[in-house]
Amino acid sequence: MQRIIKGDQVIDETWHLLPRDVTLAELSNSDDLLVPLPLWQEHSHALLARDGGLGVWLEADEEVESIADDLQHFQVVALNFPVFSDGRHYSSARLLRERYKYQGEVRAIGDVLRDQLFFMKRCGFDAFALRADRDPYEALESLKDFSVTYQAATDEPLPLFRRRR
Repeated sequence: MQRIIKGDQVIDETWHLLPRDVTLAELSNSDDLLVPLPLWQEHSHALLARDGGLGVWLEADEEVESIADDLQHFQVVALNFPVFSDGRHYSSARLLRERYKYQGEVRAIGDVLRDQLFFMKRCGFDAFALRADRDPYEALESLKDFSVTYQAATDEPLPLFRRRR
């Protein structure tokens, strides 16, 4: 079983991340599922009728605007990083939190490494599914790499000069 970082701790993964080419007929009715965006777009009514939890995952070239009107249906929005150097979903996480006021879990999946976690958290991510070859306990420590931040972000809306007294 995969372990993820959520809420500043390492926990067992309970959601099933479905592959991009999954069909509706292959789904379980009661499991907590992270479905790919195309499946959601094609079968949203059937997915909403299920008993289990529902989340959606987006590739790096898919925009959060495409699910903006549906966010109330998702407990988790997972954003895939196909390679470590592709940072498009940093903006997606900020849009989810700031523009769309999404309060559910925003999870980083894919090629997620220790060095990114602190910055991902500042953008609005609150869960991280690291690459399988990485230790989540060691990566958890990266969230403490910096004790003070200067810029405003989703985790601290005021810049340092506004927080000083």
